[in-house]
Amino acid sequence: MKLEEYRKKRNFRVTKEPQGRIRRRPGSRIFVVQKHDATRLHYDFRLEIGGVLVSWAVPKGPSLDPSAKRLAAMTEDHPREYADFEGIIPEGEYGAGTVMVWDYGTFDSREKGVSVEEQLALGEIKITLQGEKLKGSFVLIHTGRRAARPRDKRQWLLIKQKDAYARSPWDPGSPSNSRSVLTGRTLEEIERGQSAKTRAA
Repeated sequence: MKLEEYRKKRNFRVTKEPQGRIRRRPGSRIFVVQKHDATRLHYDFRLEIGGVLVSWAVPKGPSLDPSAKRLAAMTEDHPREYADFEGIIPEGEYGAGTVMVWDYGTFDSREKGVSVEEQLALGEIKITLQGEKLKGSFVLIHTGRRAARPRDKRQWLLIKQKDAYARSPWDPGSPSNSRSVLTGRTLEEIERGQSAKTRAA
């Protein structure tokens, strides 16, 4: 079951993260990027594939700069409901820390005749993102297939392709990129429990 690992790692009597379920839907697929101030600050990049959010931890965050090849470590699948999760994971829980919905939107495959599920299995996913912050063509490439250690087998690269949305340099942590697309808050404001400022459409 795709969400077994996700559920096994969490105590839902303590954390407000959603238990969720596998949900296959027609129409556009969503993507979400959550900025996560846990043991180390990182960004969680998630694509809706097969009724769940297939997820990668991106330490330096996604970029619109084609020269910035971002390391992306695949993590456990998350439920689609997780795309709306913003708040604090309590101390002692897996991933304890503050979570922000940093970007949100839809995506399409750039590979005609090859499903995103097939691309995932093949280890190269070519997509176009339509988000608030991330737009245009990206590719995810699995680099850890032949790695000796199981941990290293999870390694991918997330790379922006050259197109009209490419920007160089581009910093995901800049002040202009510091607020949630869901509530308009910074990580610090979420941690303080400050009320939402805006709400994304």
